[in-house]
Amino acid sequence: MARQPPSNNTSTTSLASTSAFSHFHEDPPSWTGSARSSGASSNPRTPPAQNYAYLMPTSPSTRRESVGYRPSIKKTHGNVPACLVNASVTYYGDDQIYAFGGFDQFTDEVYNHVLKLDLKSLVWELVDNYGDIPGVRMGHTATLYQGDKLVVFGGENEHREYLSDVIILDIPSATWTQPDVRGPTPRGRARHAAVIYEDKLFIIGGVTGENNILDDLTYLDLKTWTWSRTWSFTARFDHTAWVWGERLWIFGGLGPDMERTTDIWWLDLKGTSSLGISTSQGIVDSPGSINRIAHSSGAIYGSSQQHPRRSDSYAANSGSVQVRNLARRRPVPPGAISCLRFQSGPHVPALFSGTHFQAYACGVLLDLITPSETVRTYECNLSSLQLDSLRWQRLADGQEIFKPGYRWHYCTINASGTKVWLLGRNLEVGSNPAAGDENQMGEVLCIDLEKYGLLGSANPDQSRLAFDQQPISGLGTDLASVFDQPPESGSGADFIVTANREDEEMELSETSSQTQPVFLPPNAATSPPIHVHRIILQLRWPHFKRLYSAQMAEYHSQKMHIPEPYSVVRAFLYYLYTDSIAGHPEYCSDVIDVAGMLVMANLYDMPKLRLLCVNRLSRELDVENAAIVWERAGRTNEEWLMRRAAQFCLTHWGRVVRTDGFKSLSRQSLIELCEVVDMEGRVIAGPELEMVGTLATDGFGMGREPRRHRLTLGSTVADDLDDYDGDEVDGMEIS
Repeated sequence: MARQPPSNNTSTTSLASTSAFSHFHEDPPSWTGSARSSGASSNPRTPPAQNYAYLMPTSPSTRRESVGYRPSIKKTHGNVPACLVNASVTYYGDDQIYAFGGFDQFTDEVYNHVLKLDLKSLVWELVDNYGDIPGVRMGHTATLYQGDKLVVFGGENEHREYLSDVIILDIPSATWTQPDVRGPTPRGRARHAAVIYEDKLFIIGGVTGENNILDDLTYLDLKTWTWSRTWSFTARFDHTAWVWGERLWIFGGLGPDMERTTDIWWLDLKGTSSLGISTSQGIVDSPGSINRIAHSSGAIYGSSQQHPRRSDSYAANSGSVQVRNLARRRPVPPGAISCLRFQSGPHVPALFSGTHFQAYACGVLLDLITPSETVRTYECNLSSLQLDSLRWQRLADGQEIFKPGYRWHYCTINASGTKVWLLGRNLEVGSNPAAGDENQMGEVLCIDLEKYGLLGSANPDQSRLAFDQQPISGLGTDLASVFDQPPESGSGADFIVTANREDEEMELSETSSQTQPVFLPPNAATSPPIHVHRIILQLRWPHFKRLYSAQMAEYHSQKMHIPEPYSVVRAFLYYLYTDSIAGHPEYCSDVIDVAGMLVMANLYDMPKLRLLCVNRLSRELDVENAAIVWERAGRTNEEWLMRRAAQFCLTHWGRVVRTDGFKSLSRQSLIELCEVVDMEGRVIAGPELEMVGTLATDGFGMGREPRRHRLTLGSTVADDLDDYDGDEVDGMEIS
């Protein structure tokens, strides 16, 4: 007995990801790289004061045979829910996951149970709940509010009735309350999206019957418990919604044609008094205008594209007015609406296959393709869409995340955007799908997003750029104004740091590293002095604090020499002042400097700086710096970044080997990078190269992942040509 539109293993599960936010702060990450200190603080003897400066050790070369990160799978115990479909799964800020409602796909029974999974003990338990206990439902949303309340809206009950009620679960007391809601109640629905922003619960889309897909947008004011009017947006269900940058975004799901869409839509909320958002005044288009943009990273949406058609099976606004006028249309929201479609691209996820989960994480949209009956592990991947640039990038392939023999049915993410949990089951251990336990949530897969260079946010309520690209402000601006200013300017600088001159190239040993303190002769050639403040270095740089407390030579001379390039050291010290490595015209503008800072972050055990560097390097990989990034990532045991840079080098090998960065690598590094090439790869030229260059373009159509790097994965040109029929390549004509 089917209760909703067709939804096999290729449908998008979005209920959990739209309501999985809480006020939770992660512990500091632990790093697998070898971080070293100079060991100077362990020296009990203090040398006499003299006109020498302490020489910090050169960056070490660490071994590259580090074990790569792989998410762990753990088995749960207790009252493990089985056969639970279309339930809501929400992360709560005390390492707990709450599941509510859903139905048994084999018995067709609909539930109103509240289940809790403790992620520390891995025990499921049935929660005793009190108060105005809601009726059974499925396809609803449960959104975390004020850190300890679940706001449940809508869903479908056992009689195939679509609900529009609002119920609140106070998690600490396990008590349900039903507020007295006023205003025009929206149509009942299921499989919609919900997101809370500025004490307003936004409801977008959903289904309200077979082939009856809603295209409306409304919100409930959680302070006055009053529904707003309803606006027209875009028809969608099983999608994900979130708010970032004072914009309401939606992605994924299915449209009126019952197929996945590659569109991403957003609505400007700033300056729109009709939406009740108290933000700064913004520039909005006239009502009804749909802005479409084209993006160079495979996103194609020209002005000739038409607005996605609405469902013709129902009259617009038919459920919220008394007059049934088929010509009447709901007004569009007062803010500017924009849409972008990703036609194709090397990193655009193939949305038309596999079981997809989407989740928003601090300025980044994550798309996770998990194994299914028709999609194997090697076809899965984890991708991210950077909302500030609207560019997709591949974070990990399926083999790096998933083990064979598992199926994943629910996804949720913590508020800080640093971890994702998948709930599912093992197909091989004591499992028999025919026995009715196909959707059992007995296994938990935890994915640490920081291992893939995602920053997350310590303050999930703050809508900010997630990649540290925003300009510094507040105290950081004040400190930056006195950075590297001589004392006679009134800056109060009382310490000098020098570095290697930019024209001095130091040959780094691949087998040894300098760890014992040495002293720099007074007349040694160094960079210009960098004027800093001891108090800032002591507070922000633990290694300096230890050295200074030991009253070593730099304590007496008020000087220090760091044997790294001048621009790298200056960028590092600037970070200590501003807590940012965002591109600055004078500091941190060169990605090569960021790669050098990664080495320093590893050397001096500074996890936050290390993560910032990995994040920015992964975003700004290009032909000129890829070889350097690969070498620095290997030196610091950043295996994910090293693998990503190596893949980039292979893709653009002919151009990379001609760059100064590639030529500057040591002989051992050059050999290791060349060994990354597949043993069966071969070099081609002439007509074969032209043909492969034609076939390797990204215009394969948006429903299929393009073939990439065929020459370096053991295939031949003949193999490539045999894959195609005539002059067509996946619908693209070759002229």
